[in-house]
Amino acid sequence: MTDHYDGNDAALGADPARLDDHELLRELESLHRTRHDTFLYGSQDALNAHTRRSVELEREYVRRNPGRLVSANRTREGARARE
Repeated sequence: MTDHYDGNDAALGADPARLDDHELLRELESLHRTRHDTFLYGSQDALNAHTRRSVELEREYVRRNPGRLVSANRTREGARARE
């Protein structure tokens, strides 16, 4: 599995760095919607491609949004406080 888009596989989609913010979010939303079915019913190749693309898009989103809002409930400390 590669850590980034290398430009050699058109099946992976557009280079995440070239997507505008709206396109990046649309791609992420689509992947998140299809993850469960791909995990349960996809071939190993499909799952690997889905995982690779998810990582690429998520890394790009985090790179662009380093100060994004993080819910306290989504941290280890927040989860422990709920217990």
